[in-house]
Amino acid sequence: MKLEGIDIKIEKTDRRKTLSIFIERDGAVRVLAPASASEAKIEGAVRSKQYQIFLKLAKWQELNQGKVNRQFVNGQSFLYFGRNYRLSIVDHQNVPLKLSKGYFELDRRKLDSAEKVFKQFYKEKAGKKIAERLKWIEEKFQQKPISIKVLELRNRWASWTPKQGLNFHWKCAMAPVPVLDYIITHEMVHLKYPNHSPEFWNELDKKMPNYREYENWLKQNGVKMSI
Repeated sequence: MKLEGIDIKIEKTDRRKTLSIFIERDGAVRVLAPASASEAKIEGAVRSKQYQIFLKLAKWQELNQGKVNRQFVNGQSFLYFGRNYRLSIVDHQNVPLKLSKGYFELDRRKLDSAEKVFKQFYKEKAGKKIAERLKWIEEKFQQKPISIKVLELRNRWASWTPKQGLNFHWKCAMAPVPVLDYIITHEMVHLKYPNHSPEFWNELDKKMPNYREYENWLKQNGVKMSI
């Protein structure tokens, strides 16, 4: 549907009991609704929240002014677990990319595929760090994830699957470790509460009382987590 010229993507699912509206990281407006909700009911709910939608879109535009367009040149900075490291193009090293002496060192022969090389680096490092942090975090939970994957998740930092699996975006390797802990904890709570219900937020608050600090960090800095 359209709202004042804005495309609204509507998704229905059996897992939801209430309707929620989200502004994705790319500025898309997405509505998650119960499978039983009629088109008329969904449209009415969306129009009743028109003011909030435009307010959130304005906030998204403001935050996206800080977006960094990175280039693979000497001196360009890249985020890695909350810190910025400058890039150095080097000749004939034994791996495509490594972090050494405070610099990202990229083999000159890999310049044409630098984005792919960086994504693979982040993917591997995120997987190792998530496994490391999860050992500590999951002690607080009864439900344990069956599988852990690091993927390209479009507009989500992480997601859970009905088969008790957890998926994480490779960009999680750019977040500070406390923020990564929040992302992991958020998804662990979803193993018990699939929806963002009051019960979900109460449980998250019990497991991580200061979660709002890290949630706000992602809102403010998420746009910078890109290559």
